[in-house]
Amino acid sequence: MFLSLLPLCVAGETLMVEVARSFEERRRGLMFRDTLLENQGMLFIFPYPQRLSFWMKNTYIPLSLAYIGSDWVIKEIYDLQPLDERPVISQKPVMYALEVTQGWFRRHAVGVGDTVKFPCK
Repeated sequence: MFLSLLPLCVAGETLMVEVARSFEERRRGLMFRDTLLENQGMLFIFPYPQRLSFWMKNTYIPLSLAYIGSDWVIKEIYDLQPLDERPVISQKPVMYALEVTQGWFRRHAVGVGDTVKFPCK
């Protein structure tokens, strides 16, 4: 199941992201995928700010995860290893999560405190 791609801007960089809005879309995420292109990712949208928890069950691609607040500012970034079932829990309530290929944030000089715009304007 692939969702349609929409542009998301992260600190001046443009990503094409699948948007996971429903419970089922968020639950499945990027599971069972073999590849993810460099400038693609998945944006998870939650109905209200909360402490989020992600894991890599059935996920074969090394990913980086950004937890994003309701103000669209990146609060935390983590590198995730394929098939690791240990939860990665946000330190504070956030409303969005963004998964990209592992190291994407570092390669594009994106860090905590940077702003996300969705959709790009």
